[in-house]
Amino acid sequence: MNTLVSLLQANIAPRSAEAQLLDVDGTVVIMLGLFLVLMLVLWHFLWKPYLAIRDDRVARVEGARKEASALEAEALARTARVESDMAEARRSANAELAKLRLAAQAKEQQIVGEAQAAAQKSLAESLAKLEVALNTERANLKSHTASLAREMAEKTLGRRFVA
Repeated sequence: MNTLVSLLQANIAPRSAEAQLLDVDGTVVIMLGLFLVLMLVLWHFLWKPYLAIRDDRVARVEGARKEASALEAEALARTARVESDMAEARRSANAELAKLRLAAQAKEQQIVGEAQAAAQKSLAESLAKLEVALNTERANLKSHTASLAREMAEKTLGRRFVA
C-alpha cells in the first residue's frame, strides 16, 4: 500500500507558490456528479418542455401554412370560376344586346317605312287636292277671261260689244 501511495504522490502535479485557479482533487467527482444531476433536472424540467413547445409550434405553423395554401388554392379556383361566370354573363349580355339592337333597327325601319308611306299618301292627297283646286281655278279664270277681255275692250274702245 505504501507503494500505491508513493505512486500517487509521484503523479501529483507540482505545487506552486501561487494560488491555483482549479484544484484537481476528489471534489472534481462531486462537481461532475452535481453537474450531471443538474443537467438531468434541467433536461427534464426545462429543455424537454421547451423542445415540446417548439415542436408543437413548428407543427402549428406548418399546419397553418398548409391550410393557407389550401385556402389560397380554393380562392384562386373560386376567382377563376367567378371570372368564367362573369365572362359568360358578358357574352350572354352582348348577345342579348345584339338581338335587341337588331330588333330595334327592324322596328326603326318599320316605323320609318310607315312614316314614309303616310307621308307619300298625304303628299299624294295634297297633290290631288291641289290639282283639283288648280283645275277649278283655271276653269274660273277661263270663264272670267272672256268677260274681262270684253270689259277691257269696251273701256279701251269706248263702245259696247254684243255677244
